[in-house]
Amino acid sequence: MIKSTLERRFWLIELLANWEGRITCGHLQHYFRLGRQQASKVINQYQDAYPEQLIYCASAKSYLPTPQFNPEFISFDVAEYLNWVSGQSTHLPQADDKYQLAHAILVPPARNVSPHIMRPLVHSMRQSERLEVDYGAVTHPDRSGRIIVPIRFVNTGRRWHLRAWCEKAQAYRDFVLSRLHGTPTTEGKYLSVLPADTAWETEITLRIKPDPRLSEAQQAALIHDYGMHNGELQLPTRAALAHYLLQEMQINIKMLDGNPAAQQLILVNQDEIKSWLFT
Repeated sequence: MIKSTLERRFWLIELLANWEGRITCGHLQHYFRLGRQQASKVINQYQDAYPEQLIYCASAKSYLPTPQFNPEFISFDVAEYLNWVSGQSTHLPQADDKYQLAHAILVPPARNVSPHIMRPLVHSMRQSERLEVDYGAVTHPDRSGRIIVPIRFVNTGRRWHLRAWCEKAQAYRDFVLSRLHGTPTTEGKYLSVLPADTAWETEITLRIKPDPRLSEAQQAALIHDYGMHNGELQLPTRAALAHYLLQEMQINIKMLDGNPAAQQLILVNQDEIKSWLFT
């Protein structure tokens, strides 16, 4: 988490040096409203702290990343840069018309979650209280009431869930926020100790490979696309989130699509982890 002003400036230095190939005093002047002397001082501070990262190029009047460039404040995920350049990073300096690149953003429909739902959930989570909720699952659309103990919010990639202890199921369950109705009502403190959330606490690894029915060239394209090592992608995850991750990657664990180009990826170690997947 980037907190201090200096860290924010170092973050932008690394972001532009890594993804655009250069950083100048002008960038820092523009985004942080600094004078040229101040901007130069920030770059010097960065070089003092991380002397192997940047080298000055007089002909380009820019600082360039060295071959040993190994950032401290950014990841190597291109999404971090694209979120910034498209104006989607909210906690750091925003790219504006001067530096933005042409882009388009797909905006899925918003899920209907009322503040009247969220407020009791947040209060309950902070106060360790039980709540009675009205929940309409697709498998049980009758919206039967149940008493839960909210634990945490979880973003599964497509939507937000509430992970909670469910007294009716006597187990931890994930509740889609947009399927809660009405206003949850408090049922007081949960007096006993909740059971361990084993699925949440257990770490597993998903082993993903290209569908072997694809041609060698098609498999090679996927191996390059996902940066696989030895033809395999290993994804560590909490057991409770494994099924959501597979859904996000469009990996069908029940049956192979008849068209391998549609399937693309398969789960190699399904037998090893099947006890953690939804049935």
